[in-house]
Amino acid sequence: MTEQQPYQMIQRHDEFEVRRYPGHLLAEVITEGSFEDAGNKAFRYLFAYIAGENRSNRKVAMTAPVVQDSVAEKIEMTAPVVQQGIEVQAGDQDIPRFRVGFVLPKGFTLENAPRPTSPLVHLRAVPESVAAVISFSGRWTAASYQHHLDTLKRAVAAAGLTALGTPRFARFDPPIKPSFMRRNEIIVDLENHGQAAQNTVVDP
Repeated sequence: MTEQQPYQMIQRHDEFEVRRYPGHLLAEVITEGSFEDAGNKAFRYLFAYIAGENRSNRKVAMTAPVVQDSVAEKIEMTAPVVQQGIEVQAGDQDIPRFRVGFVLPKGFTLENAPRPTSPLVHLRAVPESVAAVISFSGRWTAASYQHHLDTLKRAVAAAGLTALGTPRFARFDPPIKPSFMRRNEIIVDLENHGQAAQNTVVDP
């Protein structure tokens, strides 16, 4: 079973939960294009990184079956895959860009994680945060994401809480899993919970 990113439950509301996430490390890729295509575009680079395309030649064990060559060490993969939208101005048009990342297992830091060899893969340390989270099943479409994000924003405001920063879309299941059985989440940080001001980013 794929390891899950840990968190502490703080509150449970009718439509969402408030969770405390510990600091963690992401391996991530920035892509351009549609919401639906972002995960597929980034996945091969991220998978290559955890499969051994890094300066330490360290591999990841994913869900069965795992095909592994003669490398000495494995990195366990952690769910979820996290996708975050970024708006970048280019001339007169806004080009949709998405930052798609794998959460690395507990214990990995910028100091001990294997460095990517691909210039497209970056490691980013994310500080502890308190966030509102809505869970849902279904297809990975922009329409579904927006519908549940709107629901989350309304519920957070009704609870007297204030959302902060860019929402994140988390997918826990592989594409082969039927959409009605998938676990999806939208995560948005909450204001005034002592979160560090900025994330730390390191390039390969």
